[in-house]
Amino acid sequence: MRLWPTGLRDGSDPDPRFTLANERTFLAWIRTSLGLVATAAALEAFGGDLLPPWLRTTLVLGLLALAAVLAVGSFVRWVRIETAMRRRASLPLPAAAALLAGGLVIAVVAFAVGLYL
Repeated sequence: MRLWPTGLRDGSDPDPRFTLANERTFLAWIRTSLGLVATAAALEAFGGDLLPPWLRTTLVLGLLALAAVLAVGSFVRWVRIETAMRRRASLPLPAAAALLAGGLVIAVVAFAVGLYL
């Protein structure tokens, strides 16, 4: 248990249902991150004729970066929520949702512009 952050060792154990719900949410964010990786791989493998090479490479790298940030952010959020539940404090706001929405809007607009060109 020494490897876990201090917040996961403080306070009292929350109701297991809440801990498991927090874990399911974390896994959903990880699934979303894996979906972004799969989208980037498909775009690289099959998007050669659809987009100019510079735009395709930019989109692929952007999607991979978004996936990495989302995966790390989901773990940080899981720890922050678990810590808040143990300390009976307010839950943190979901900043990753805004990041994901903004990143996807940028990717979709860039993809549409690339198809139009």
